[in-house]
Amino acid sequence: MKVLVLFVCLSVGCLAQRPQPCRSPPLLTGSLSVSTQSEKLTAYAKYSYDALGKRFRIREFGSYKNQTFRFDALLLFNLGVMYKINYRRHTCHKKPLSVDFHPLAIPQDASLLGQVVLGSSSGPGQGILVNTWAGDLQMKNGTAAKYMSTVTEFGCIPVSTLFHTNKSGWVVTSFFNNVIGLVDPQQLIPPPFCKGSQLEEEDGEEPVTFFSLF
Repeated sequence: MKVLVLFVCLSVGCLAQRPQPCRSPPLLTGSLSVSTQSEKLTAYAKYSYDALGKRFRIREFGSYKNQTFRFDALLLFNLGVMYKINYRRHTCHKKPLSVDFHPLAIPQDASLLGQVVLGSSSGPGQGILVNTWAGDLQMKNGTAAKYMSTVTEFGCIPVSTLFHTNKSGWVVTSFFNNVIGLVDPQQLIPPPFCKGSQLEEEDGEEPVTFFSLF
């Protein structure tokens, strides 16, 4: 009987140690890089993420079709608007944001591909334990998308995400210099020169979604 109880306890312990889908901290600040399979787009950005207030700020620069660009956007999902900001010219364009807010998280139906140590497992502090998950997403326009996300085992901090649609191919986003919390909360507030901006929606222009930024 004691052997049976011990076996059951060990089994429960093993199940408890199996990686589970997780959600990233609600407040994050960091940097990321974005590149596409076609090599048309390469970008580097700084971001501020607030899942509590459903806000996201991204300031990026990069190259698209051999043309350099700068992009600064504040996405306010709770208001359904996005501000395109240009500090050099002190201009601000207010656009409709047509996508719902989705927190940084591994979907519950994701499949675990594996768990590895990035770096070295030879000694404490020489590596970091990460989990890689994969799955399919159904987009609002009816198309299907595939994703593969890697996050840290402890804290669920994003490391990288691969996202694929037939239109864009594979888009790779790598996260680095992540800090839990908002380093500068002012980044999630529209600058003063955005006050009074009118909502713009040109004829034939599709409303902005999060994925159309990349």
